[in-house]
Amino acid sequence: MHNILEKLFNFLYPLFRKIGLGSGFASYLSLFLNIALLCVLAYAIYVIFRLILVTVMVLIAQKTKTKFDDLLVTNKTAKYIAHLIPFLFIYKSVPIILERYEYWEGVFGKFVGIYIVLLILWIIRTVFNALRDYLKLKPRYSDKPIDSFIQVIMIVLWAVGIAVIFSKLFDINQKELLTILGAVSAVIILIFRDTILGFVSSVQVSINDMVRIGDWITMDRFGADGDVIEINLATVKVRNFDNTTTTIPTYSLSSDSFQNWRGMLNSDGRRIKRHILIKASSIRFLEEKELNNLKQIHLISDYIDSRKTEIDTYNISNRIDKSLPINGRNLTNLGLFRKYITEYLYNYPGLNKNMLMLCRQLQSTSHGVPLEVYAFSEDKSFANYEYLMSDIFDHIIASVGYFDLEIFELSSEKDSHLP
Repeated sequence: MHNILEKLFNFLYPLFRKIGLGSGFASYLSLFLNIALLCVLAYAIYVIFRLILVTVMVLIAQKTKTKFDDLLVTNKTAKYIAHLIPFLFIYKSVPIILERYEYWEGVFGKFVGIYIVLLILWIIRTVFNALRDYLKLKPRYSDKPIDSFIQVIMIVLWAVGIAVIFSKLFDINQKELLTILGAVSAVIILIFRDTILGFVSSVQVSINDMVRIGDWITMDRFGADGDVIEINLATVKVRNFDNTTTTIPTYSLSSDSFQNWRGMLNSDGRRIKRHILIKASSIRFLEEKELNNLKQIHLISDYIDSRKTEIDTYNISNRIDKSLPINGRNLTNLGLFRKYITEYLYNYPGLNKNMLMLCRQLQSTSHGVPLEVYAFSEDKSFANYEYLMSDIFDHIIASVGYFDLEIFELSSEKDSHLP
């Protein structure tokens, strides 16, 4: 290759000398013509290789089933390789053309070499971008923080590339350059603090499977409540349910607390955990006549019969004085209402009957006695879940009056003026 280039660019000067031109004029004229020839040849090489590489790449992409080569075409990898080949030709030709001009040979050689390094880095970047897009098409990798790992690799490659550029630009020995970089490593760590923390967090997130792309997360500190759409080295992007986007530092995922709803979405049901407040003064024992009326509610009619038989048997066998309702065993309107809600939940379509389901009484508060529903809906989508939960509590609130119970409400100023 070197011999061919010498024959190509060294024949003009001897030719001009033979026809009688002066040494200086022949040197400058051959230099000018050689530069023009170099530009023409470099452009011709670029056009030819661009046509060949792009055409071959497109044909391969059309013939093969894999999407990776299609993505190489999309990311213009062949185009940048076609740029690289003529510059390699120029890099080899410059020392021959500028053989008599050592200063300019050093200057142009350095700048062409630097541009080649940048082109190589750019080609590697397009390949990694194609690899990233290809892996995101695979279900196995679609939820992994691939961007973070590619960014880390590119940072390392750029660091190596910059080291090579500096070594060429200032004629620094690469070992000496590494020594200098080691001395300023503290400054580099300070500058790239967030990047380093982000990389460490990305590794932790991936290894521990803390967050995937597509997960619904809630992070109150940053006002994030929505789906993760991107995980890269520095930030995690969350599309909130109001269609705004929140950006969270990647390292915050390992240092701060957040809620990931993936487990709920992958489970067999979405939890319903909500309560109503029953006014304590409305809770009382039920009389015989009231029990007979409540037996008309079919969900608890059999329960009332069995419980009433059990209670009467106990009270009679123990000779309980029932002139006072507090004596012996009794049914309360709240207890019976709690049983009714439980039966209602078991008969309600849309709840997962194989998961925990109950109606429980919580610790009494100054606002009343909380009666909580704890169950799981089979449909986990937001809209259907909210409708189902509202429908259940619409019925519960409307049913309170049938058991002569009252829901606690704070009195308004208007209510205080009523007679």
